Amino acid sequence: MINLAKATDESAHQTVTEFIKLQTPDQTIQIGFTDQKVSGRAGLLTFAQFLHWHRFGELLARVLPQFKQRRRGYQPFEYALGFLAGILAGAKKLTQVAHLRRDVMLAPLLAIQAIASQSAFSRFFQHFDSAGKNLATFRPLWRWGLERLSSRPGGYALDLDSTRLLHEDGHQEGVAVGYTRLGTKPCLHPLLAVLAEPKLVAGFWLRPGNSSCANNVIAFTLDLLDYLPSFIRLRVVRADSGFCLPEWLDLLEQQGLHYIVVARLLQPLQRLLRQDLIWEASEVPGTDVAEVWHQEINWPQPRRLILLRHRIAEKERPGGKRLLDCPGYLYQALVTNLPASERPIAVWREYNGRAGCEEVIKQLDADFGLPQLCLEKFWSTEAALSLAIVSYNLCVLFQRRLGWLERVTAATLRFRLFTTGGIISQTAGRTTIRLSVPKAERNWWREVLTKLHCEFPNGNAVSQTPG
Repeated sequence: MINLAKATDESAHQTVTEFIKLQTPDQTIQIGFTDQKVSGRAGLLTFAQFLHWHRFGELLARVLPQFKQRRRGYQPFEYALGFLAGILAGAKKLTQVAHLRRDVMLAPLLAIQAIASQSAFSRFFQHFDSAGKNLATFRPLWRWGLERLSSRPGGYALDLDSTRLLHEDGHQEGVAVGYTRLGTKPCLHPLLAVLAEPKLVAGFWLRPGNSSCANNVIAFTLDLLDYLPSFIRLRVVRADSGFCLPEWLDLLEQQGLHYIVVARLLQPLQRLLRQDLIWEASEVPGTDVAEVWHQEINWPQPRRLILLRHRIAEKERPGGKRLLDCPGYLYQALVTNLPASERPIAVWREYNGRAGCEEVIKQLDADFGLPQLCLEKFWSTEAALSLAIVSYNLCVLFQRRLGWLERVTAATLRFRLFTTGGIISQTAGRTTIRLSVPKAERNWWREVLTKLHCEFPNGNAVSQTPG
């Protein structure tokens, strides 16, 4: 037979199948696309309801700095709400926050126009260009979080601490070489205060990486005490040896505050430890205690000193410092103005509660992106970090609103609540969100939403898991 088809240089038309086939050991799964408005973070509606109930957007609109809007630009509170939602969704950089603008559900849930782009977020944080603007914005936000707490008969413990945020990949303002656990590295050196019982951050200041631990601690303390609500009574203030400055101790005494601060084991104190002190065995195995009144050269008067020695052989994780002249022991010294009725071992146990502050810092680093959030300008970086810490405080208050006695991490909240899928649609002119939740768990979701929507607080706590 003669082939009558003409030769052509045009390629044949490629047919495109609707589904992509995925072969598993058991079956063939077809993968396609849908035009429905589907979100993998529909569970954030619980947090959005919490924010709307507190009218948090109105608070942000009042305290954020106002600036001239671009054509069709967003309001300042819209940037802040979008940033908070991005951090809660797991973003740790501005690029990751901006990626969430593709989510069809976040903007309607937050009642904003849209999630901003990375460049828009950068321009927003550039408006924080001074310490005055940052203080004017975040002092009301710290106070707002503290006002959500209730008074305690015994009062709260306030813990001061600092951390190091490594930034070896840039030349941003404030990034300077400072001492870290990894040696001397370019870093930032923030200062923060935490209320121990609710694990709520009460204040945050950013400092250059080459700052000392106690740099600006007096101004920081005075500022915190100025906006602390009157019903929040401080039982004790605790800090490590980096904050053992006579000026700061004098300030706490002038303010009528009790404190427990780790004393620096310098030569005068080491000579005291080498003397024939009267050590008493405590009920803690391997720990002996002694109590003296001691005055350092730069102290205006003697102060009560609690001395502890831990036998290394009997302690799994002893704390303290080893002295060459006293092998087999680790030593600690705590300076305090607690009354003499407080036994030395009780003072030591009270100080050990400060470990919760370290857990807060670890969670801020792991779940709220503190090590990754670093902008070009110093005050912009402080604003971004402060807003990320505000999102942490909101997580704490969110769980308290649900009546959860055992606090969970933000990562757990994401898996348990926030990353629940859903479909958004318009039904009879009303926006409808349908959550993808198994039938066995729907009653639990109803309880959560009802609890968040209830105008009057009640004592009915919601269980922490659907089970």
